[in-house]
Amino acid sequence: MTIDIYAADEQHARPVDLERWVALARATLAEEGVRAPAEVSLIFTDEATIADLNQRFLGRAGPTDVLSFPIDTEPEPGGRSPDGGTTGPGDEPTEEIPTLVGDVVICPAVAARNAPEHGLSVEDETALLVVHGVLHLLGWDHELDEEAEKMEARERELLARHHRSSEP
Repeated sequence: MTIDIYAADEQHARPVDLERWVALARATLAEEGVRAPAEVSLIFTDEATIADLNQRFLGRAGPTDVLSFPIDTEPEPGGRSPDGGTTGPGDEPTEEIPTLVGDVVICPAVAARNAPEHGLSVEDETALLVVHGVLHLLGWDHELDEEAEKMEARERELLARHHRSSEP
């Protein structure tokens, strides 16, 4: 069993190396203690789509670089109840139900625009957004200064271990 990352590139503004970002997302999940079976969606989208999501779900106008949509509910047990996932008396339990962690949506065009402001290459900015988005799925936040400092430190640790940095 693995941690499955379902990735899609639904934009045309910038090329996206899906395999690279899937590997980084999977490494981040594993480092944070997520165990298989688990599923995450990693979607790269255009500015209009992310602006719509930003407005609908956060009430904020305009495009943003990354949005995370954690799935807060536990999966329902499979099989018959109350026998804990078996199909009948004496049967072996059914296959484990994957934990649906959530969706991370990234806009490469916004990432490319923000990268120089952050002193990063587009690749490094994208790596940061992947890690940042996955950490949000797992409950990390940055609303308070103390939370932001902890999250930024964790992002730096994960990027140092799992991302080959490039120059701006």
